[in-house]
Parts: sequence; C-alpha cells; structure tokens
Amino acid sequence: MASLHGKPIGAVDDSTAYGEIQKISAADLVDALSKGVDDFKAKPSHLVILAILYPLAMVVSANIAAGYIPLPLVFPLLSGFALIGPLAAIGLYEISRRREQGLDISWEHAYNVIRRPSISVLTLSVLVGVIYFVWLGAAFLIYRQIYGSTVPTAITPFVWEVLTTPAGWALIIVGCGVGFLFAVVVLAISAVSFPMLVDVHVGVVTAIRTSVHAFLANPTTMMLWGFIVASLLLIGALPLFAGLAVVMPVLGHATWHLYRKVVKHYPV
Repeated sequence: MASLHGKPIGAVDDSTAYGEIQKISAADLVDALSKGVDDFKAKPSHLVILAILYPLAMVVSANIAAGYIPLPLVFPLLSGFALIGPLAAIGLYEISRRREQGLDISWEHAYNVIRRPSISVLTLSVLVGVIYFVWLGAAFLIYRQIYGSTVPTAITPFVWEVLTTPAGWALIIVGCGVGFLFAVVVLAISAVSFPMLVDVHVGVVTAIRTSVHAFLANPTTMMLWGFIVASLLLIGALPLFAGLAVVMPVLGHATWHLYRKVVKHYPV
C-alpha cells in the first residue's frame, strides 16, 4: 500500500500528513510537458475532447445570442474554464498513472474514475466550482462599478468600448488583476490535489494542504506553470477552439507528471 511518512495512506491524519515536497525547475516543466505529449500519443483523446467541447461551445454561444449570458460575463466565463481544468482532467490522470505503472490504459479505467469519484474528489470539485462562480460574480460586480447598470447587447460596440476608452482600460486592468488572484488561489489548491486524490487514498484536506505546500515551495516555477497553461489554452482556442482538442489532454497528462515530480510518497 502507498503511504506518506511511512504510514498507510488510509490511516494518516489529514491535519499533518504530506508527501515530501520536491524543488522543481523550469526544466521539470518542460519534461512534464514532454511526457504529457507521450501519454497523448499513446492514448489520443482529441475526439473525446471535441465531442465534449463543441456541443458545450454551441450551448454557450446560443445562450449569449439569446441574451441569457450578459456580454460582460463572456470573457470571465471562458477564461474561468482554466480554473476548473484540473477537475476536467481527472480521467487523464488515471490514464497517465496506469501507463506509468505499465497497466492497461483502456478508456474504461478513465471512465470509472469519472463515473465513481471519491468523496474527496467531489468535495474538492464543489470547492473549485464555488470559486469559479464567485469569480463570475466578482467580474460582473467590477463591470457594474465601472459602467453602472447598462448591459451591452451588441458585441462589436462593446469590444470597441472596452479597447478604446479609459473606462474599458480600467475594466481590463482591474478585471485581469482580480482574475489573476483567483487563478493563483485555484492553482495553489488544485495543481497537486486532484492528481493526488486519483493516486492515493487521502482526504481532501491533506490533498489541498499538500498542493499549497508544493506551491509555496516552488512559487516561481508553479507560477510559470500557470502561465504556460494559460498561454497554451489561449493558443489552442484561437483556431475555433480546435487546438484545445490536443492542448487540453496534453496539459492534463502533463499535470500528472508535474505532480509526480513535486510530491514524493514514502514507501511502507
């Protein structure tokens, strides 16, 4: 049985148990990405991602067109998807874990992890979901503070207003600044915790505390990782979101390998 500090995982105290946190560098991020690419090549998942992504994009687009999603929330809504990325990659972590151990990597195993998540995974998922919706609320509040109660209905005038006026520049600066803080919080609590919950039997408190400790031990490298993730997601989204079919699974697999580099579990 896997263990932390020489104790069985199932028996550890959530308030004190951690793996040994390793110092990592930019070279480790490159290696994690390289291994993520290898995992993707071994088990391509682009068709699965497209099958999920495009119907979701159509639903979001239809709601925007119908006015159910206010235009000021479109960018926070889309950018906020990066906050829930670690949750969306749970099945990919299992594929990487099994491939690392030389086990069968059929989709059945990834599906089982998604279909029957642990209580800890569900709890952490709810927490990340709450943060996501708080971010949307904060984004809309920032807009209301700058523009008042007027909600734009046409995309082109709204974009022009945001890009060419002092009020629009203030919206960009304040919105991106607050969004950055939300992103740092989610990165700190989830970069390691989700793959850890797939890997070993620990509670959600242990997983979050371990993730935060990993972040604090490697602040520059983890921030660089967050920048890489955001940049690759942006690049993947440019060609009508098609690039995300490759970028998202590669990042999911790479996150698993990043976790394996930064958290060392002790043998029994």
